[in-house]
Amino acid sequence: MSGLYHFAAPVRFYGLTGRLLPWLWAAVAVLGGAGLYQGLVLAPTDATQGEVYRILFIHVPAAWLAMVLYLAMAFWAVVGWITKARLASLLARAIAPTGALFALIALFSGALWGQPTWGTWWVWDARLTSTLLLFFLYVAYLALVGAIDDVQRADQAGALLALVGAFNVPVIYFSVRWWNTLHQGASISMTAAPKMAETMLSALLLCTLACWAYAFAVVFQRTRALLLERERHTAWVQELRDAR
Repeated sequence: MSGLYHFAAPVRFYGLTGRLLPWLWAAVAVLGGAGLYQGLVLAPTDATQGEVYRILFIHVPAAWLAMVLYLAMAFWAVVGWITKARLASLLARAIAPTGALFALIALFSGALWGQPTWGTWWVWDARLTSTLLLFFLYVAYLALVGAIDDVQRADQAGALLALVGAFNVPVIYFSVRWWNTLHQGASISMTAAPKMAETMLSALLLCTLACWAYAFAVVFQRTRALLLERERHTAWVQELRDAR
């Protein structure tokens, strides 16, 4: 735990993430390339949905990341609110655009998948509607923290909104169990065997890992930029500028 606190200092976090970024971007390229090749080329055609099912290799990781990143954003926003830790609030701000992007990808790819399988681009299904609300919560968070000039007040207001919005995430996850929805249930469960071929499953996991690596890389890169902006008058940022 003491090691984590060590990197909570902005200057140490900046140095650590700078060393991690090349490895993360390399992981995005390798895992993403392998996952897409396996999913689009090697995986067999689905007996029921045909070729259109291959959208899941983008749709499912995007949907997972959209939910998990919102919880991570809410967590760091609340930590920053309670502890007044600048880095925690900056992490929340850095996560929001990436989470919104994944939510938008999930919605768009879901529409592409739904049109040939359901016969329509959109239905006011519980899963789809709650995911759309998730996207709007990301946008609302970004708009709120950007509209308040006082940084501390903006972080507090954003944390409150993020905390309230976090209750939507379990609604998204459990919606297919709680209500009679068009959206199919989970293909992967911790308590049951996978409902897909091994090649499909490994491709999905590779694409998911690539999305995780991308999320970490972009969030770290954005946090570093926010750090430089907010800490621009500090000695370590001045030394960094002089070194360049």
